[in-house]
Amino acid sequence: MSLLPVLPILLPFGAATIMLLLGPGRLATQRVLALGAGLGGLMVAAALLAGADAGVISAYRLGDWPAPYGIVMVVDRLAAMMLMLVAVLALGALLMAMGGSDAERPDGRGRHFHALFQLQLAGLAGAFLTGDLFNLFVFFEILLLASYALMMHGPAPAEAARVRAGLIYVVLNLVGSSLFLLALALTYASLGTLNLADVARLLAVLPADDVAMARTAMALMAAVFLLKAAVLPMSLWLPQVYARAPAAAAALFVILTKVGIIMLLRLAVTGWGDSIATAGLLQPWLPVLALGTITLGTIGAFAARRLAEVAAWLVLVSSGTLLFALGFLTPRGTAALLYYLPQSTLFCAALFLLAGHVAARRGALGDRLGRGPAASGRRWLLPAWGVAAVGLAGLPPLAGFLGKLMMLQAVGTGGWQGPWWGVLLLSSLGVLLVLSRATGPLFWQANEVPLDNRAALAGVAGVAPQMGLWLLLAAGVAMTVWAAPMSGFAGRTAEQLFERRAYQAAVLGDVPVQRERRP
Repeated sequence: MSLLPVLPILLPFGAATIMLLLGPGRLATQRVLALGAGLGGLMVAAALLAGADAGVISAYRLGDWPAPYGIVMVVDRLAAMMLMLVAVLALGALLMAMGGSDAERPDGRGRHFHALFQLQLAGLAGAFLTGDLFNLFVFFEILLLASYALMMHGPAPAEAARVRAGLIYVVLNLVGSSLFLLALALTYASLGTLNLADVARLLAVLPADDVAMARTAMALMAAVFLLKAAVLPMSLWLPQVYARAPAAAAALFVILTKVGIIMLLRLAVTGWGDSIATAGLLQPWLPVLALGTITLGTIGAFAARRLAEVAAWLVLVSSGTLLFALGFLTPRGTAALLYYLPQSTLFCAALFLLAGHVAARRGALGDRLGRGPAASGRRWLLPAWGVAAVGLAGLPPLAGFLGKLMMLQAVGTGGWQGPWWGVLLLSSLGVLLVLSRATGPLFWQANEVPLDNRAALAGVAGVAPQMGLWLLLAAGVAMTVWAAPMSGFAGRTAEQLFERRAYQAAVLGDVPVQRERRP
């Protein structure tokens, strides 16, 4: 078997291990290792994406143990697409973190920033690759543990608020982890397996006596994924956590909510199928949850006092929009979701990086949306702001508009057509108004730099932070330039997801699984 499917996990794990062995005080070496691992991860993701687009589902069995008993990593179009998105996002965030040359630099506030960053990348890659629900739990814990520490690497003035937000974040995720373990226990008790392909196969022939337990397990698991996606009513933790994190870490955190959406999609389409045990678990609720999440995110963005808070609330709008597309559970709706997700992630992450640049260029005022000096460096910040604003608002000609158009086409002519057209169009208008309101105080006041922002400017000095921001924006714009091939890829990915037997054959093979009779 080729090692390529596990390299997205091994590369960051290996880099993190070397960084920890090197010890503190070797920041230059850590930066070189982190950048090398990031570029290597990008090349591996590109190779996996090219192979997956040929329609082949690759399964790597660790230790060559047969499924469903062994650990298996599965590369299909969806996993490869998400790995590519993680690689691009990580490279942009990493370049932002490497800016500066003194103690104010983002990766200079802690000895293990880069090791934690790599561990989070390993957890993300494992979550998208694993074909086993228990190993999904393990990778969730890895990426969450790394995120707990990364969010504490922000500037000292906001330390108390960051600790309070971090405590809420830790407690909520501990509750989510406990529910996840309970769901896994109930799944194993009712089905005798945690392999996703095996779960799909057994749910289709589940005895009537086990339906209630399996349904409870799947409902708990769906609730956990909705918590990870910050869907209403489990949303209010996200804005204060993301807004308090350092810009580079917050940019990477954007994809954490997408993990919840993608895992829910994978569970509902690949795992559940048309099983009677899971019938009606999602469809009655997803439209209401999506509407509430979009509304909450838009209102919160209007009330935000800082640019980082605006970005955090817009992450909720993105989650609600994706949940809306997920609610169709059709190939057409899924294709719209998969086309919209990457550009939404990239532009939200870019807005966090912009907030970091603005905060460093306005002195004591930071990124607060109040009267004061405009951010220095407007010649390159203002174009970046314009691209990010158009992308987040879903306006033509960028990919956000095309993604929402695909969603509206997926609505069809059902009873929800009118309300959903209104929700998506009004959310775009709301985001546009929010970002327009922020433009004046940030960029159109007198271009004066207060004397007390010299240290902060050192934290984003150099070309690397600007390159990180423009990399994310360029990747988002590229989705418009190559809209036809990318929308075609999204359609092929959705079709492959709904071909459940192909996934099961790739993971389980053609040999029947031998089981002992349950007592």
